Amino acid sequence: MTPRAPPPPPPPPPRPPPPPPRPPELAALAAAAPSVKAVVAGDLMLDETWFGDVSRVAPEAPVPLLALASMSRRAGGAGNVVENLSALGARTVALGAVGPEEEGEWLSRHLGSLPGGEGRVVVDPLRTTPVKRRMVADGRQLLRVDQELPAVLSAAAEEELVAAGLAALASADVLLLSDYSKGTLTPRVMAALLGEARRLGIPALVDPKGKDYSRYRGATCITPNRKELETVTGESARDLGTVARLASRLRDDLGLDAILVKLSEEGMLLLPKGGEPLRIVARAREVFDVTGAGDTVLATLGVALGAGLPLADAADVANRAAGVVVGRTGTASVRWADLLDGLTSSPAEKLLERGHVAAVAQMLRRAHKRVVFTNGCFDLLHPGHVTLLGAAKKLGDVLVVGLNSDASVKRLKGPERPILTETDRAQVLGGLDAVDFVVLFEEDTPEALIGEIRPQVLVKGGDYTEEGVVGAAFVRSYGGEVALVPLLPGRSTTSMVTRMTKMKETS
Repeated sequence: MTPRAPPPPPPPPPRPPPPPPRPPELAALAAAAPSVKAVVAGDLMLDETWFGDVSRVAPEAPVPLLALASMSRRAGGAGNVVENLSALGARTVALGAVGPEEEGEWLSRHLGSLPGGEGRVVVDPLRTTPVKRRMVADGRQLLRVDQELPAVLSAAAEEELVAAGLAALASADVLLLSDYSKGTLTPRVMAALLGEARRLGIPALVDPKGKDYSRYRGATCITPNRKELETVTGESARDLGTVARLASRLRDDLGLDAILVKLSEEGMLLLPKGGEPLRIVARAREVFDVTGAGDTVLATLGVALGAGLPLADAADVANRAAGVVVGRTGTASVRWADLLDGLTSSPAEKLLERGHVAAVAQMLRRAHKRVVFTNGCFDLLHPGHVTLLGAAKKLGDVLVVGLNSDASVKRLKGPERPILTETDRAQVLGGLDAVDFVVLFEEDTPEALIGEIRPQVLVKGGDYTEEGVVGAAFVRSYGGEVALVPLLPGRSTTSMVTRMTKMKETS
């Protein structure tokens, strides 16, 4: 007998995760997002949520009686990927098929009306638009009702979809395929889109489904979760070593550049071809609802890759986005400002480069965050400073502090100042919970910086008059507010320096 070949060696243990993206890096990515064009093809669905109250049981059966108060609609499935991309500022082309009924008409119209959105949705008379209706009371889902009839994509719709996809890819930066096994991504559609993306050098990402992954051959990366990996391989994947082994084998069988396995509370595992596995730790603070988390991962990964971010860094950003969306109820989107939450915990992470300030401020405004700005030298931090900053933070969601550079302080206060360097002063400010961002400025006044940030609230101490506050007229010109915070008597850096000098002279 011919001796059996030894089994392949197991993959190496996962590498530690890369350092998390800092706010400036996210700001640069957010600034690049509007230039990214993403083609999204897949199964379009309609998500409806019915909100109401339950105060009694139905008389005819022992079931809760929902008194309907309101209803909301949004795109689901591949449509939710488009929703997420739009929220991140990317340009989108939605490719899919819907039925001729009202739900399909609404979905097609809605996807084309999203900011940066272009709808190339095919109406197939042989199909019924899938609808998922969730009944919610007191923030809890009581029931889900699915309305769908399995249908094969008609030959005419299939050809129309392929033609639209090939045309859209000619000017695209990334291709995203969202497969919910509803019949849109036929072998013909998959082969045409993946082949064209490969020919053009466009990254192609797939959120897969089912037992036959052969139709994903030639993609750049697929993003199965643990259960989907077990389904396609027919093996249990309870530990990371087994996940890495099964995923590596699947990656090589399909000729992928990488595979990113979503592991729920364990985070993600990235297995690039020819590289070591990379473990990405979960970032969620609380998990309320995992609905649509896979769509968010695909969208965020796509816009990051489309903007030129390396795959490992893009996966970390996608992991953070998933951590945000699972903390919300129902299908939801994330914005760049959401990803800043939790990234500014250390003093070093709170220091923003001047060149990134405008992009960060724009992210915060898009997320409807109320931005508060104040400024000063903050040399020898004292209770008066802490009181001012605490009061300023209460006036909004995000507090940005403009900090005079060392050269600026010397011009304003004299050659003996500052006592602490700008690096030390920024670190001390960053250590305060009330402060979200610190920005150094070289000018004598923060007027230009205020113009870049455009805060909703401008704060100074009570020793100023509103007319004497630099930037006050500008902030009021677009409807912003100017707030003066009362000072603590006898607390100032100048008085502290004077007392220290006298103590030194008498010692």
